[in-house]
Amino acid sequence: MMDRRAFIGRLTLGALAAPRTATAQSARKIYRIGLLGIQPTSDMVGPLPHSPQWNALLRGLRELGYVYGEHFVTEPRGSEGKPERVPSLAAELARLQVDVIVAAGTTLPALKQATSTIPVVMAAGADPVEQGFVQSLGHPGGNFTGLSWQETATMVKRLELLKELVPGAAPVAVFRDTPPGRSSQAVEAAALERGWKLLFFEIRDAGEIEGTFRAVTRAGAAAVLVTGGAVLAPQARRVAKLAGRNRLPAIYNIRGYVDAGGLMSYAANTNEIWRRAAVFVDKILKGAKPGDLPIEQPTKFELVINLRAAKTLGLTIPPSMLLRADEVIQ
Repeated sequence: MMDRRAFIGRLTLGALAAPRTATAQSARKIYRIGLLGIQPTSDMVGPLPHSPQWNALLRGLRELGYVYGEHFVTEPRGSEGKPERVPSLAAELARLQVDVIVAAGTTLPALKQATSTIPVVMAAGADPVEQGFVQSLGHPGGNFTGLSWQETATMVKRLELLKELVPGAAPVAVFRDTPPGRSSQAVEAAALERGWKLLFFEIRDAGEIEGTFRAVTRAGAAAVLVTGGAVLAPQARRVAKLAGRNRLPAIYNIRGYVDAGGLMSYAANTNEIWRRAAVFVDKILKGAKPGDLPIEQPTKFELVINLRAAKTLGLTIPPSMLLRADEVIQ
């Protein structure tokens, strides 16, 4: 009789334990990943966001075995091309106490101000050491890690490519929508060494773009070097169209301008960088400290040329440059 009671007791305990086990399994943590960008938030939402960069990030997470809605969800915040909105959006993500934040470029300073504890993965920081996000590339030391864009080296290369395409004494206009830093100093030094004249134009608001092109034309510039991102990148199609209308050959710091009708770009593969950022997110979610994860730098850079834009401008691209191009859009 005692054996029977013990057996029934064990059955009862087993039956009671089963729901607890099921509850524990169903209560597995779903990570929240904050996304801070310059696009409209609507382009960043869901498991297949419209933005190619954010889509590449989530593709990278899928390749690592993460399932949206089962292992993680995103908290997207986009400034819609309005830099003044970025600080409040960064503060909002910090208040949400997300597990990690992914951001890039001009949105990073706001995150530096907003949090010193939430891990931040840079999907391309222009110069993270100079900007004070990390102590060094090998030992970041704080809550930032990720990938560097190597903007200083690539900006000089863009100028060289532009002058190869448009030689002569006429100045090159440089558009920037961020404060001048080491990359601006490097391109100025390169121009001075080669005897090339540069004209810098600061663009702080999208409403200034058309007026800036008029000023460039009045100044007699022969070509345009486009840098920055917070103001200009969301206006890629408009910038490319105005460059064509004003018959100004332009080289851009991201491929998106060329896809929007611009002449050419020279940069690291943006989508590959964002896909690679998923590796940093994975390591952090598994317990790694961002300060212990060395900053990665891209090793491959792509020259993309749009022959349709060249035809509109009346330009003939030298065969030697076409041979060096990684992609030629016919």
